[in-house]
Amino acid sequence: MAERLVRVYSRFNRLWHWSQVGSILILLFTGFRIMGLHQIMPYGPAVVLHSAVALALLLLWAFATFWLFTTGAWKQYLPTREGLWAVARFYAWGVFHGEHHPYRKLYRRKHNPLQALAYLALKTLLFPAIWITGIVYLLHGVWQGWDTTGQGLWIVANLHILAAFAIASFVVIHVYLLTVGHGFFDHLRPMVTGFEKVDLTPEQEAFLKSDAPDDIRPAR
Repeated sequence: MAERLVRVYSRFNRLWHWSQVGSILILLFTGFRIMGLHQIMPYGPAVVLHSAVALALLLLWAFATFWLFTTGAWKQYLPTREGLWAVARFYAWGVFHGEHHPYRKLYRRKHNPLQALAYLALKTLLFPAIWITGIVYLLHGVWQGWDTTGQGLWIVANLHILAAFAIASFVVIHVYLLTVGHGFFDHLRPMVTGFEKVDLTPEQEAFLKSDAPDDIRPAR
């Protein structure tokens, strides 16, 4: 194995990531206003902005899902038990005792087992939950005749809020983990430049140098 800087995040991957970050922060901010947790902006514009950004993000997620399956990048999110407990132990214990991260990033496996499991849960459970409850809430005018007591709307709204707080918790944990190990900016840089240190086999290195020379650089 040889450590090299490899382009593991494409331009679309990075655009999708940062657009998603900005959208989620706007949605949390406006959502907290709609809930009455702050008074920084008027209620009406907060509702309009929340709905518009949510629909734009839903469209982005549709394109991103198409991209994941057409490029085969979805395989990065398949969980594996190999090394899972070692990574979990590191975050629960080892990181506080100066231990080195047990996972070495590979060319075909950029997410460690715990990351893959967390992202899979996010994309298959939390995101669909926020999509479905948000759309059902927006379409309340269509089905309100069946909800004579308002109980249905209350359930949908609270499920939407529960999913939103779960996503907010993921964001907080995600940012915290950026401070673990090499340092915040070292973790952040790959999602800006696209390049990250990866262990390559001699065959992988030869392939990249031959077929994608712009995607490989010497490790610093």
